[in-house]
Amino acid sequence: MTTAISRATGHPTRTGWPPLLRRVVRTIRTRRLFEPGRHLLVAVSGGPDSMALLSLLNRLRPSWRLTLTVVHYNYGLRGTESDGDQACVEDLCRRWDLPLFVERLDVGSRPRGASLQATARELRYEAMMKRALVCGADLIALGHTADDQAETVMLWMLRGAGLTGVSGMPPCRNHLFVRPLYETRRADVLAYLRDEGVPFRWDSSNEKPIYLRNRIRHEIMPVLEKVVPSAVGALCRLADLCVEDDRYLEKHVVALCEGWITRLPDGRKAVDRSFFKSLPRAVQRRVVRNLGKECDLGGRPPGMKTVESLLRIANGPTACSSMRMASVGVMVERDRLCFAPSDFSANFGESAGVSSAGTVPIALTIPGAVIWPKTGHRIEAFKIKKKDLRLMEGRDRKTIVVDANKISEGLVVRSWKPGDRFYPFGMGGRSKKLQDFFTDLKVPVRERRHVPIVEASEGIVWVVGYRQDNRWSVDEKAEWCVVLSVRECVAVKES
Repeated sequence: MTTAISRATGHPTRTGWPPLLRRVVRTIRTRRLFEPGRHLLVAVSGGPDSMALLSLLNRLRPSWRLTLTVVHYNYGLRGTESDGDQACVEDLCRRWDLPLFVERLDVGSRPRGASLQATARELRYEAMMKRALVCGADLIALGHTADDQAETVMLWMLRGAGLTGVSGMPPCRNHLFVRPLYETRRADVLAYLRDEGVPFRWDSSNEKPIYLRNRIRHEIMPVLEKVVPSAVGALCRLADLCVEDDRYLEKHVVALCEGWITRLPDGRKAVDRSFFKSLPRAVQRRVVRNLGKECDLGGRPPGMKTVESLLRIANGPTACSSMRMASVGVMVERDRLCFAPSDFSANFGESAGVSSAGTVPIALTIPGAVIWPKTGHRIEAFKIKKKDLRLMEGRDRKTIVVDANKISEGLVVRSWKPGDRFYPFGMGGRSKKLQDFFTDLKVPVRERRHVPIVEASEGIVWVVGYRQDNRWSVDEKAEWCVVLSVRECVAVKES
């Protein structure tokens, strides 16, 4: 292949771009995935799709002034085959002088009954988000193709999913994950790799028929394409249409429910029952799924059967009833439906529906993460050099930074207790009883015990979501910092 070289820069010019790169650039522009000058964290497994993605972005790097950082995850599940994948990625990054981070993820300690693939996927997405934060990447690039999208749509159709499921994978998710190969066929990827001489690896697990996605890929899709040669394109168009419809409906449901749903600081959500019963059944389903997803420890929406069971109870004459939705408890009361994380008792206790017992302190390692059972929020901790703090500009109350030299690493997360005192940031070095602090902010007494407190042996470090302790602030002498963050657990749809 002939490549035109710019005399000014010595880099390939656009006239030397292969046809696939031109199509990918069109996808990036029309889907508004990213602009020139961005820093991309590229997830590379060693398979054909991700290796092609890395090659294409590397070709685009000079003219688009891209900064590329590569991350590879080795689960060690396929022995020497996994090590071979890692070596393949390492060799390519070394050849192209690209920074590479290799991380090992342990899926052996997954919860009982949890899917191996689902656990690996959730660990991978969490690790990618953390790596992007640490290295200062703007976006995370994934190598999913149009064929992957078609398979995903078919998978959710066979599960009886609604619009949200049939929407498949979005080209850009959460303004963080982007899929530049979103409109690219797998056959075009393989042809590109062959023409450009880019090495790649085959994952033997992708051939095993024990996974439903593999059976769809190897058994159902070939038959569909024989019947309708444009089946992949048709399924992708269906996903795009469903995305637009789903987004439109969701926007109107949110507007319709404004003022009728109460979101409490302790993680509970409540919706007025009379209002709920007045809604069309299609809207009721969305309300239940949304509130169930918000309260679930892993951010997973309830299944259709569970939703329908709850609708029968909520729309009936029952004055008081309760049920479980995975890790979410639902109380159907006379005047409201109350959704709560699994920490709450089945009968929701007296009046407010919360137990008065505190939670046993939970150890938080650095780096590490814990789930606060009172609300289902995930609290994370990791170290970062002070000079890299600029990469974390724009943080809010969900993230704090403290001087690593001022606190011990034996952190615990616990409930508030009477007598707690700390030095709230912004109060000029004055201390304050936590009880008075909550009172000033008008935090109800019954909700205070659900607010997590991060504590070191030196004292309170953070009243999570409210205020950090000023004593451990970063000063000019600091070299290392500890980043603490809290977020609602987010589920990653199979992709």
